[in-house]
Amino acid sequence: MTSLPSHASGSGARRQRLDEDQRRAQIITAAVEELADRGYDGLTLTRVAERAGVSKGLLWHYFAGKDDLMESTATATMETIRDRIANALDLTAPVPDIMRAALRRAAALNVTHRVELSALNSIVHNLRHPDGTPRLTFDAYEETYQAQESLFRRGQAEGTLRDFDTRVMAVTYQGAIDMMLGYLRNNPDVDPDDYAAKLADILLVGIQQS
Repeated sequence: MTSLPSHASGSGARRQRLDEDQRRAQIITAAVEELADRGYDGLTLTRVAERAGVSKGLLWHYFAGKDDLMESTATATMETIRDRIANALDLTAPVPDIMRAALRRAAALNVTHRVELSALNSIVHNLRHPDGTPRLTFDAYEETYQAQESLFRRGQAEGTLRDFDTRVMAVTYQGAIDMMLGYLRNNPDVDPDDYAAKLADILLVGIQQS
């Protein structure tokens, strides 16, 4: 999923005939906006359905309940953010340059994708199994890790990156991005571009071929 289509809201809105994927995306978009406006505890399926311009029964057709909707929303939001960053990069550039550009894009997410990040953060910290354990685990990063590993292996093959364990580096790289986003969110006076540039220097000094 590369984008979440806008939805028609309000009783006077003209209902569009959408396929199943588009309808799910429409509901997920409404869930993201509800999370940003009301928070996790304030979100209800009734409000999401109203915001999406669909019946609650139709929402239940696509999602088994709030937990299912929240998990699907988190997955779709992560995919959307990842794809939008990737689509903005010159993937023909040397891998170290791609990494620097990706970190700059990621550092700007608190501005460019504030609503999506707020929703994702709410889900990650609140969605739980009945026993209290988090429902979202590191498994949610698997596609991201694999894409990063592929990029690192390309850099190794091209000679711009030295030999290292690509999975360990992918986990380290993504962890650094997550911490950067959290820090920048809590410290809005910090320059995102400067932080991203310094983080890139730290990461690349350990993996770039000299």
